[in-house]
Amino acid sequence: MTFETILYSTDDGVATITLNRPDRYNAFNETMIQENIEAVKTAGRDEAVRALVLTGAGKAFSSGQDLHEMQALTQGTEAASVISDHLRSGYNVLVTRLRTLEKPVIGAINGLAVGAGASIALACDLRLCSDQAAFVLAGFVNIGLIPDGGGTFMLPRLVGQARAFELAILADSHHPVSAQQALALGLVSKVVPADELAGESHALAHRLAQLPTRAIGLTKRALNRSWDNTLAESLELEAQLQGVAGTTHDFKEGIAAFLEKRQPQFRGS
Repeated sequence: MTFETILYSTDDGVATITLNRPDRYNAFNETMIQENIEAVKTAGRDEAVRALVLTGAGKAFSSGQDLHEMQALTQGTEAASVISDHLRSGYNVLVTRLRTLEKPVIGAINGLAVGAGASIALACDLRLCSDQAAFVLAGFVNIGLIPDGGGTFMLPRLVGQARAFELAILADSHHPVSAQQALALGLVSKVVPADELAGESHALAHRLAQLPTRAIGLTKRALNRSWDNTLAESLELEAQLQGVAGTTHDFKEGIAAFLEKRQPQFRGS
């Protein structure tokens, strides 16, 4: 597929989306947001794709919203509705697609992740981080806005309420969260040397792509729902989803491989 602001490729069960506006530090303009939505939708519909990697080209993962575009959008008297509609038709759709994609999503955080760029990174299921990367989570408040792109949802779930408030207000460009700090806080799963990030993230993606994809997707669905469910509701959802998982080829293959003492050959269905 050919896009203007991103690169999209597939290889051996893994799709890779690369944010590709390096001259603007991969700032999100409207085109980039919509192209990401389309690319995630494409990965979801492609049965050959069993894992997704999201990364950035150049020095940054993403510097967040393109403020030149935002300034132009908010010049008139209808700024409030323009901003709200921009979120509803853009970032909200993209984050929802990432969180509801029933395939594992790996964020390969190659450089600075600011504002909405950080929020998109946090929407991934797992994050591997270059040792040269950093997070600026107060990118919003520094221009008089609140975190969006799911930042207010994901951040407290990853680090707790008080730390989330601290990071959202104080982790500005002068006090960014370093890669090692992000690891200690639980924002990322692993920190690797910059020149090893692509290889490590794709190795993880290929490992995930060999696992039973339906089971991973159903697990993701149950975990997403768990925040709003009671224990009884979670138990019932587990019973329902386990029934679905029990009808898959990979369940039958997993049982057979265990009994035959061999490695299972999952096919993602």
